[in-house]
Amino acid sequence: MSTSATQTLAAVEETTLRDLYLDWTQLMESGVLNMRLFRSIFDEWHQPTVEPEDVTYKEECVGGVPGIWALPVGADRSKVLLYTHGGGFAVGSASSHRKLAAHVAKAAGVAAFVLDYRRAPEHPHPAQVEDGIAAFQGLLDRGIRAEDITTIGDSAGGNLAIAIPLALREKGLPMPGHVVAFSPWLDMENAGETLVTNDATDALITVPLLEGMIAGVLGDATSPTAPLANPLYADFIGFPRLYVNAGSVEALVDNATRLYEIAKAAGVDVTLHVAEGQQHVYPFLAGRHADVDAELTTIGAWLRD
Repeated sequence: MSTSATQTLAAVEETTLRDLYLDWTQLMESGVLNMRLFRSIFDEWHQPTVEPEDVTYKEECVGGVPGIWALPVGADRSKVLLYTHGGGFAVGSASSHRKLAAHVAKAAGVAAFVLDYRRAPEHPHPAQVEDGIAAFQGLLDRGIRAEDITTIGDSAGGNLAIAIPLALREKGLPMPGHVVAFSPWLDMENAGETLVTNDATDALITVPLLEGMIAGVLGDATSPTAPLANPLYADFIGFPRLYVNAGSVEALVDNATRLYEIAKAAGVDVTLHVAEGQQHVYPFLAGRHADVDAELTTIGAWLRD
């Protein structure tokens, strides 16, 4: 392949996720979407992700919560990524995120279970956290050690990946050994400055979109500063090892940077990676973008450490 052809292919791969987001934005602004169609388009989230090789999938319930196992060939099944999908607590699914979870599981040499947790607005907070706790307990009941479980998720699922260990601690239960959050959406007050400064560069996230999702998941019953809903208000002392990443041009990047500073001040072993020029949940470009694959390799090594 010529240099010019390689550069053209790289440019197309670079914009694959952004183009999907712009298409969704156009559909959402059209006003024609009911909740069923809204959820249907977000189930396309897997499209930018290349199907990983040598991975099998299995639908099952763990702790009473349905989901999809991603099982790389030769993976250590005594270690599990408990993956909570993004989508504003209202959309997204195990199906939309199974490929991304599989790429991370393959990089780490472990299994992954992607939860189909209950979604808002039919099931407001804390239903999603409760489902995460139930699945975590279900893994423990199967003989998986707490320290061999990683809670991991993206966007709203990144919020849950952090809130689940906090909720476990509140109940006096063991916490996971690691936590990974891709572009976590934590700020239920919409107070972040990058909502303004990155408004023109983020292809998906807008304040009105977030406001609608906050209303759906919190309603009038939960404060936007409740620590299990907004972990920016949580006490992180004694929290597990934490890896956070985000794209530099996304509107929620300062959720990641604020989380990093709060966790670091609490003495947490925390790593932050902000990827230059990348959109919200840029790891969806796994298998398509060399920098993303390198990042997942780094995370896999971090999880094995």
